[in-house]
Amino acid sequence: MMNSLSLAPPLPVLESLTLPGQDQLPCDDGEPMETQRHKLQMDLLIEALDSWLEGREDGYVGGNMFIYFSQAQIKNQDFKGPDFFAVTGVSKKERKSWVVWEEEKAPDVIIELLSESTANQDKTVKKEIYQNKMRVSEYFWYDPFDSEDFAGFTLNNGIYQSLPFNEQGWLVSQCLGLTLVRWPGKYRGVEAIWLRWATLDGEVLSTGQELAQKAQQQAALAQQQAALAQEQVTLAQQRSDKLATKLREMGINPDEI
Repeated sequence: MMNSLSLAPPLPVLESLTLPGQDQLPCDDGEPMETQRHKLQMDLLIEALDSWLEGREDGYVGGNMFIYFSQAQIKNQDFKGPDFFAVTGVSKKERKSWVVWEEEKAPDVIIELLSESTANQDKTVKKEIYQNKMRVSEYFWYDPFDSEDFAGFTLNNGIYQSLPFNEQGWLVSQCLGLTLVRWPGKYRGVEAIWLRWATLDGEVLSTGQELAQKAQQQAALAQQQAALAQEQVTLAQQRSDKLATKLREMGINPDEI
């Protein structure tokens, strides 16, 4: 059963009623992700949650996408976006960027993927922005190359409080009703300890590719079972035919038995 979260204070009153929308704001800074593993980790988080959202009527997930939350931010051209974010209670339409004053809602969950060049900022400056300016309900960080550097926070009375790990070492997102788990395995050919979404029971959410592979495996198993059943029918018919032949050789009509 999900615990209730303390309501965050309302977003600040915007300085202007004529702020630009997503079509007028920059949506690309030309900077790539840190490493291949960072890019894969971001894709894994987004892809699995995308599949999960297909079963819901609402919700949006994005990554490495700009989030605009104030006029001052636009003036300073502070266009950086989090590695991953998710929002519930919104439409599934396509976005170029997330504009808080258009959506009338900040993201519910943000995840930053740490690296040597960004870890300090992710743990201090960005954390303060997500807490004080955007008021994101839950914030997590994870280092794809150091699975021990993993933490989560929940907004309580306007202040981030550390989320405790459960006995299995998972962090629970109350906003999504899911858990974040460290999963050792291979994703797109890379063996690592990946951060993955899972149900509260620990069942890892499958990516689209994994769902397709499971469907293929189930189809192949069904074909094998059908072939085995047909083989058993054929063997039974062969035994019946042999028995009927022997009875006729003995002068017995098998139809009269």
